[in-house]
Amino acid sequence: MESFDIIIIGGGPAGLAAAVAAKEEGCNSILIIERDKELGGILNQCIHNGFGLHTFREELTGPEYAERYIERVKELNIEYKLNTMVIDINSKKQVTAMNKTEGHFTIQAKAIVLAMGCRERARGALGIPGYRPAGIYSAGTAQRLVNIEGLMPGKEVVILGSGDIGLIMARRMTLEGATVKLVAELMPYSGGLKRNIVQCLDDYQIPLRLSQGTEEYFSCDTLLLSVGLIPENELSQGLGINIEKITSGPIVNDQLETSEEGIFACGNVLHVHDLVDFVSEEASLAGRNAARYVIVSAEMRESLAKINLIELISGKGVRYTVPKYINPIKMDEVVTVRFRVDKVYREGSIRVTFDNNEVWKRRKKIMAPGEMEEVKIKRQDVMSESKLQNITIEIIE
Repeated sequence: MESFDIIIIGGGPAGLAAAVAAKEEGCNSILIIERDKELGGILNQCIHNGFGLHTFREELTGPEYAERYIERVKELNIEYKLNTMVIDINSKKQVTAMNKTEGHFTIQAKAIVLAMGCRERARGALGIPGYRPAGIYSAGTAQRLVNIEGLMPGKEVVILGSGDIGLIMARRMTLEGATVKLVAELMPYSGGLKRNIVQCLDDYQIPLRLSQGTEEYFSCDTLLLSVGLIPENELSQGLGINIEKITSGPIVNDQLETSEEGIFACGNVLHVHDLVDFVSEEASLAGRNAARYVIVSAEMRESLAKINLIELISGKGVRYTVPKYINPIKMDEVVTVRFRVDKVYREGSIRVTFDNNEVWKRRKKIMAPGEMEEVKIKRQDVMSESKLQNITIEIIE
């Protein structure tokens, strides 16, 4: 059986960043497995700009952002398999996959990084009947048709849901000559970034209707659905990895290690992100920690596993946190904890408490579910609390 130190499942932005970081950490035996015909993942169809402001300090399109990492993967001679579907992972870290040239095969890994990304919630979840209803597309499918295939789904468009892909497609369809009648959102707030509301709707006079409580009629030939993303965690669930109900992604510690030792998760398979820059940052952490896991001896791993973990608790107004646990011995000097709030807060504060003691508080003018928030937990602060059990993050109005 062929073997690698690290196998990374997914060749999108998360998988690429994890592979580069693992190689730079000193791990030479790495394999990326990607089911598509090329590396880059969803970024290949995101031809709009706005990527890379955090990572590269410049504004790039999705394909340009992906190409930076693809070039680095090739420079570092990291192996990858394309057109290859992973169908199973077992507790021995054996990955079973298949493709046209090699058929059905199994590869052994010492560590695995899950970077499968996410998928769009389908029309069936909304109760839209029929097998092939004409004119109804997910926003991502429409994006691929327009940007990759050069096909227009329709000319009179209504968009249901205000996720970022839907907002971006409202602008894209308008630029291609379609009339976007409106974006309709069930919730009292948009699910997308504020900048996308301004740049994709306001700049093109496309109305956004929130909290629909009355009926209105709009004629259209195309309905685009932008009603949420779901992490691709069928492989994770098959392995028995503990899943967070709110995110539908694996529960992880500060090393981004799942409940299965030596298996790490990052990117949209862990929780849905708003910016790809944060995906890359998180994936780099997962790749580095996977490499460190491979290098550390089994005896050392066993001793570190016995350390009592500190639980991160989602307090008032916080839907979830990533990570869910911190290992005080293994943690980096600073751990970034990301989370989303449960509603729109104006002039609220983020508060962090160690057990019942407030250690940090920051006021923010506005917080919304569509934009990810973060706090930094310092190792020196954690280590100063000898019997610390819980860290609570909450919103104070």
